[in-house]
Amino acid sequence: MTDSQLDRLAPMPEDWRRALAVVAHPDDLEYGCSAAIAAWTDAGREVAYVLATRGEAGIDTLPPAECGPLREREQRASAAVVGVSEVEFLDHEDGVIEYGIALRRDIAAAIRRHRPELLITLNHRDTWGGVVWNTPDHVAVGRATLDAAGDAGNRWIFPELVEQGLPPWDGVRWVAVAGSSTPTHAVDATPGLDRAVASLLEHRTYLEVLTKEDPETYVREFLTGHTRSTGERFGGRPAVAFEVFAR
Repeated sequence: MTDSQLDRLAPMPEDWRRALAVVAHPDDLEYGCSAAIAAWTDAGREVAYVLATRGEAGIDTLPPAECGPLREREQRASAAVVGVSEVEFLDHEDGVIEYGIALRRDIAAAIRRHRPELLITLNHRDTWGGVVWNTPDHVAVGRATLDAAGDAGNRWIFPELVEQGLPPWDGVRWVAVAGSSTPTHAVDATPGLDRAVASLLEHRTYLEVLTKEDPETYVREFLTGHTRSTGERFGGRPAVAFEVFAR
């Protein structure tokens, strides 16, 4: 096998019906993998979102009490663009999410509610590509999601969930990590790319403080650049990459 063959990304598994995406903040999925999500919902698959926070600490000029509801509305509108209607918020505190039992329990409960075969999260490692430091929120939620995939299937971990009407769900077959510097799989972004752009543009209030560029130009260049780069390892097609852990 040649080096170029070793470097290729495999197609994502397709024999599943339900996915659950668990991330820390509004817009995490839109920057990471919404083109793939659009393609999946087009194919009749069910995808739900769970966000640990409402992103209430994300805009310096808006106090959290105003910012949280605004970003929640933008996230729901953004999800609808790519065919996702179920969006839940766990109400952990933005910026200071703690990895630990409480977070694992909340995510395990969400997994039991939604019963996904595919679990999606964001980069849980300390850096982005070994260059840019990752935020503690991303690290905590990504790591807890990987752990909660096992917690959800064990009736003796968080037995109080059974008492709440959430029996174990051991049906998670894969955990797919978006934004990983060591991806293994990819999804053709071509069918969903325009909607991924439109989906990220729904976070307009946040975009306006993030960049002085025209939001549409910034978003399209950012997403097309990333999908084009990934596509070099996926047969030349624009693609969204994931690091996939099988269970």
